[in-house]
Amino acid sequence: MIEGKVIKYGDNVDTDVIIPARYLNTSDENELASHCMEDLDKKFPLKVRNNSILVAGKNFGCGSSREHAPIAIKTSGIKCVIAETFARIFFRNSINIGLPIIECKAASMEIEENDEVSVDITSGVIINISKDKKYNVAPFPEFMQKIIKSQGLINYLKEEVKNK
Repeated sequence: MIEGKVIKYGDNVDTDVIIPARYLNTSDENELASHCMEDLDKKFPLKVRNNSILVAGKNFGCGSSREHAPIAIKTSGIKCVIAETFARIFFRNSINIGLPIIECKAASMEIEENDEVSVDITSGVIINISKDKKYNVAPFPEFMQKIIKSQGLINYLKEEVKNK
């Protein structure tokens, strides 16, 4: 179960504003996180709290295919992203690093900044605690849940090899 307060953005948040290209010369996850969203929202680092949930509109993560974008989001303290839709490569990059992302149009439209939200990726249930509203989405397939639980594809594969 993931719980937290919401940080909200609109449609078409692209990877260039999630992590600007001028910071792509580092692979230091904490450095990337320190610049996450800075071209979109200078106050982002102040808004992020432990277990924060990011909610956005359509086409979140569009633009270039940089893996740095979901890494910056996850390392900044965001535990889950909910959007109406995601760019496909961003979706896979997020799962591959163990960042749960959920498509839900109604939740994307109705959840507001600072709402308290809980997400159960196992059952596919999103609850807006602040508004006592429940949203149901298809849960991740079991293998994707295992990747997320392992904190990413590499860790998942290491565990699979060790268990064989």
